[in-house]
Amino acid sequence: MRSLEGWGLVGLAVLLVVVLPALNALPAGAPLRVSDFTLNLFGKFLAYAILALGIDLIWGYTGVLSLGHGVFFGLGAYAMGMHLMLEIGTRSVYGNVLPDFMVWNRVTELPLFWKPFYSVPFTLLAVVVVPALFALVFGYFTFRSRIRGVYFSIITQALALSTWLMFNRNAMNLGGTNGLSGFKSVFGFTLNSAATQRGLYVATALCLCGAFLLCRYITRSPAGRVLIAIRDSETRVLFSGYSPAAFKLFVFVVSAGLAGIAGALYAPQVGIITPAKIGVLPSIEMIIWVAVGGRGTLLGPVVGALGVNWLQSLLTTHYPDLWLLVLGGLFVAVVLFFPDGVVGTGQKLLARLGPGGGAGVRLSPRPEERQGSEEAKTPTGVSHLEAR
Repeated sequence: MRSLEGWGLVGLAVLLVVVLPALNALPAGAPLRVSDFTLNLFGKFLAYAILALGIDLIWGYTGVLSLGHGVFFGLGAYAMGMHLMLEIGTRSVYGNVLPDFMVWNRVTELPLFWKPFYSVPFTLLAVVVVPALFALVFGYFTFRSRIRGVYFSIITQALALSTWLMFNRNAMNLGGTNGLSGFKSVFGFTLNSAATQRGLYVATALCLCGAFLLCRYITRSPAGRVLIAIRDSETRVLFSGYSPAAFKLFVFVVSAGLAGIAGALYAPQVGIITPAKIGVLPSIEMIIWVAVGGRGTLLGPVVGALGVNWLQSLLTTHYPDLWLLVLGGLFVAVVLFFPDGVVGTGQKLLARLGPGGGAGVRLSPRPEERQGSEEAKTPTGVSHLEAR
């Protein structure tokens, strides 16, 4: 079963990284050609999948529900967007080296915090470091105070709301409610070129593969066992001599870094980044992706991000008024009927059909499945640690 799963993941990676770009490169009119629009759309979905993997680390494996990951996604996107705005130079509408919105707001000199983003290496570093550093500071004070459960979710939701309000202000010199848009090139390559968009897609697909391997390594390491143990019973982990706050801070920072990378890949492919991607509602939508796909599975968040956003694209094109109803109904259905998500439910079905009627693949139990037996049984993660 493990071998079959491995080959399936390799096949999926080849499809995303090699096959789809190759089909896009076919001459116009070829029967199997993937259009530029479709490839660009899938590139945006793959960026979302990277973000969903980070959320799965903090929520699916550690049991910490964050409703503020839109902030980290937005920080990475804005960092990349600032560099792309500076690349425009005098090709702007007003022919000024300053971004158009600054000219409109009568800003006469480029703000000091914008100047480092002329540098490509600094920008590439900032898209990871800025959200990760923000998560480090926020997470340190939060986890140190032993804030957890619904209280942590509320605080992160308040963080998303306050950040959204702050980025909407023109005084921030980040475009206000209109955000950053009108990008013309990325690292010297013209953005409206099909070859550039294809290159951005391949870069996003490769980053998704790298993010998946990183998350797989973390979850299968001894630290990953501690994360699962924290999810199952944080108190017992504490009494076992480990510091749950340190492990939660580590995975929170990694998750924020992945969100920043996703945002940086999203901005040039979509061509705009606004505060609308930072607020509470997009952060909740990100949670729905992971819940629908199946938290605690790694593959589930990828499936959820691709599937939900593809469904959104389809419905908003033909039935725009129905999307919010479908999204709400989808979330209710997941909570009530298949709480393990699409991938988790599929794995359980395979386990029942496997040899011995259940001796196949075994998922890590969810926290709610352990609540009735916590007093009589040691959590899976802790038992692995004690065995070592």
